[in-house]
Amino acid sequence: MTTCIDEVIALLQAEQRNADPTERRQIENELELALAEREVIWAEQEGRIEAEPPF
Repeated sequence: MTTCIDEVIALLQAEQRNADPTERRQIENELELALAEREVIWAEQEGRIEAEPPF
């Protein structure tokens, strides 16, 4: 799964370089979410957080 999110991040970064200012803001938001999602994936894999809800 990490490879897939890494591909998404790479594509967003490439789009960001070629985007106009309006598109760039939207892409930056999407990129921020993708980077956060990758951090969660890594934390789950390393056992730093639980993937299951606490209830």
